[in-house]
Amino acid sequence: MDFSFLLDPYYINILLQGLLTTVILAVVSVAFGTVIAIGVALLRMMKSKIIRFILGAYVEIIRGTPIVVQLIIFYSLFHVKVILVGSYDLSPFIPGMFTLFINSSAYMAEVIRAGINSVDKGQWEASRSLGMTYGMTFRKIIFPQAIKNILPALGNEFVTLIKETSVLMYSGVAELTYQATMIKSQTYGFMESYLVAATFYFLLTYPTSQLMKRLERRLAKSDQS
Repeated sequence: MDFSFLLDPYYINILLQGLLTTVILAVVSVAFGTVIAIGVALLRMMKSKIIRFILGAYVEIIRGTPIVVQLIIFYSLFHVKVILVGSYDLSPFIPGMFTLFINSSAYMAEVIRAGINSVDKGQWEASRSLGMTYGMTFRKIIFPQAIKNILPALGNEFVTLIKETSVLMYSGVAELTYQATMIKSQTYGFMESYLVAATFYFLLTYPTSQLMKRLERRLAKSDQS
């Protein structure tokens, strides 16, 4: 195998740009996805059967269809020809980012709902008996306890999203897999370029996974103490 292209600053710069784009996509998608997921999770706990049905269908449809199919649909719906920032065209990011945080929100909504439901119902009753409103009970009593169960799963979702950003190469987003494909076409190093990309993905996901495992152990110790 020939990895000599790694000695060329041009190709190193391409890979680092793709790596940065991948990280930005994952971070922004988790942030927006979490906001949407919290809203979906809370609304699904309302008494209205219609709202629960609509949002339940939203979650199941998104979770039950491949992300690449979702990308194709959103790309067709929201594709904008050109959005220039300097000399860089951001138009592929719109459907791509939308796909990632909508997909992420459906998975995280179930995680958040499960985390909230894991809190003893007696906490609700005790808080309400003290005169606290529903919103105050949720903000000050329920959610702080639920977050211990939610945080590790959110970390796992971030790891998953880092890898799922690779599907955005199909819409022209210059993330890591897209850049590896560019290098492959220029150097004809098929295996080499993708092995380097895989290494970069691993260097992103492995430390994050270990960090989340450490967080889980720390949260478990705090519960026992």
